[in-house]
Order: sequence, then C-alpha cells, then structure tokens
Amino acid sequence: MRNTFTSTITLAAQLAAASFGCGLVVVPAMSAQTTADQNTSTRKADRQLMQKIRKAVIADKSLSTTAHNINITSQDGTVTLKGSVKSDEEKKSIEDKATEIAGQGKVTSELTVAPEK
Repeated sequence: MRNTFTSTITLAAQLAAASFGCGLVVVPAMSAQTTADQNTSTRKADRQLMQKIRKAVIADKSLSTTAHNINITSQDGTVTLKGSVKSDEEKKSIEDKATEIAGQGKVTSELTVAPEK
C-alpha cells in the first residue's frame, strides 16, 4: 500500500511539473523495508542464535542460577546480554560463550556483577 501511495504522489508531481513546462528528476527513495520472508528468516535466525547461547550458558554448571537467568536478546544477528551475575568470572564466561557463538563484535554486554549480600 505504501509503495502504491508513494508511486501515485511521484506520478502526480511529475505530471504537475510537466504541465508547467518544468523538468523534474525524481530519485526513488531507497526503502529500508524488508519483505515478509526476510523478516521471518531474520527472526528465526535470531531465535536460533539466542537458543544456542542460552543452551551454552545453561550447560555450564559452574555458573550460578543467577547467571543462568540472564536476559539474552538478538536483533539482526547482534546479541545483547542483560542482567546480573555473581562474579567477574561469570560475566566473562558468559560474554565469551556468546561471542564464540554470535561472532566477534556481535555481542553487547550489559551484564553487571551483583554485590554480595
């Protein structure tokens, strides 16, 4: 619908310019929209990426329950880790696992080390 609307406006502008004897050069806008198939495959890939990281974190029995419950999100292949862990070692371990799976430069860590009670 949006593309049809944009095309109609572009055509109207060209007709108006032509009727006044003006030349009008129209450069089509580059659309950042993706198709439904691309969105579905991207979401599926993100879901699979999150699942792989979650499985790696859960499989590591040296990590605390707190560390096992961090929030892992992924959008367009970029992973974000959020939550608190009990130590710097846990934080590094989780970040390393995520980086190994997602790739270098694809992980943003917002993990914090919780103070001991």
